[in-house]
Amino acid sequence: MDAASYRDCEAWRAEGLPLTTSSNEACKLYDSVLTQYVKWMSDESMGGLEACISAMKAADPNFVMGHLISTGLELVSTGSSIRLDQRLAADMKRTVELANSQDITPREKLHVKAMELFSRGNFLKANDIWEDILVDHPTDMLALKFSHDSYFYIGAQNKLRDSVARVLPFWKPHVPLYRYLKGMYSFGLMETRFYDEAERVAMEGLALTPGDAWAVHTVAHVCEMRAELDKGLKFMESREKDWAASDILASHNYWHWGLYFIEKGQYDAALEIFDSQIFRRCKASGSMLDTVDASSMLYRLEMEGVCVKDRWRELFQVTQPHTDDHVTMFNDVHFLMTSLGAKESATSQRLLGGLQELAKDPGEHYQHKLAGTMGLPMCQAMVEYDQGNYNQAVELLYPLRYDVLNIGGSDAQRDVFNQLLIHAAMKSENKQHQKLGRCLLYERDAMKPGSPLTSRLMQRALALH
Repeated sequence: MDAASYRDCEAWRAEGLPLTTSSNEACKLYDSVLTQYVKWMSDESMGGLEACISAMKAADPNFVMGHLISTGLELVSTGSSIRLDQRLAADMKRTVELANSQDITPREKLHVKAMELFSRGNFLKANDIWEDILVDHPTDMLALKFSHDSYFYIGAQNKLRDSVARVLPFWKPHVPLYRYLKGMYSFGLMETRFYDEAERVAMEGLALTPGDAWAVHTVAHVCEMRAELDKGLKFMESREKDWAASDILASHNYWHWGLYFIEKGQYDAALEIFDSQIFRRCKASGSMLDTVDASSMLYRLEMEGVCVKDRWRELFQVTQPHTDDHVTMFNDVHFLMTSLGAKESATSQRLLGGLQELAKDPGEHYQHKLAGTMGLPMCQAMVEYDQGNYNQAVELLYPLRYDVLNIGGSDAQRDVFNQLLIHAAMKSENKQHQKLGRCLLYERDAMKPGSPLTSRLMQRALALH
């Protein structure tokens, strides 16, 4: 898309979303950055996401929403925290100062307030403000996308779905980015287990925009949750050329592709996709989404008894610098998978020690409040499992199984902890735990009939008796 097709000052005003700047160039570049965020891609025809952000700030150095979207995207990516990153903290402070020194619109003021709260870890209040914006401005895609991502980080599945449902009727086909709402809504439907409806809405979105990687992602999830593995493999392969261009989400979609292979017991194929796509992209991007996926895939393969060789050591180079971040609990537990896999016990202990400190004084930070109740017992369970103390792993994990939702992520991503509990229960010397493992597999089979992974585990569980 060329710059001419992006919205200038007047176009934003006409939509009821005025931006406080006199620079048409800044407005168009803001639109370009927003579009790339929604499309999950860095648009090389525009010079890429970072170049657009730099050009936008240069076009109007005092453009509040320009600073807001720039800092916001960095914060929402969860790769760094204002607690540790001085540059990011300074960027947030600068955005607030600019907002306070200008006569900006009430909507823009709310955006700054929401992101300031999010930066301090107060995800719940930030979401409330984004929802307030959407009541008055239902076509404000930035508020919708930021809330969508934030709900995902706290496991708020119903809110993830409903925040899009509430604004859908206000969007008309001529409104820019309208075509991407189907993908967003379908994901919320899928996470709340309306699988038929989710697939239907996602396919409607793909009929409008074949390259909507988020709508592809919904269908990938539906196939995963229903154990429709061959259908999933065929779907991902047939549309690969469309979604692989969305470089920010592509690795995650390849991860879903790899999960089908793990389910089928085709471990070499899963490792091939890990090496050629997931780890290659993770190493290049350093993005948290790519990193947690890489960690999770190796962890699942190891639980299945697959030797992953030196891959943990290579992945550890990516995760180790983030040991002290503690931006989300979801990231932390995945970093721990890698430090355990790489046999880096000092880093594992450092991560646990950091969580212990945060648990003492979490402040307003949503994720830090989970450190004591969820983060530490989950991490300790993983350490116990790694050391062969399966009884303790079960005792720590089992009481948390219905609360793991609170650490965020999707059902498919959190399933690694269901699998961990089942493996621990079956390996435990405690006969009661072994019976529990079998019961959990019956439960799993009821929710996801036809899963080869469940069948393999069930055969092992029955052999224990």
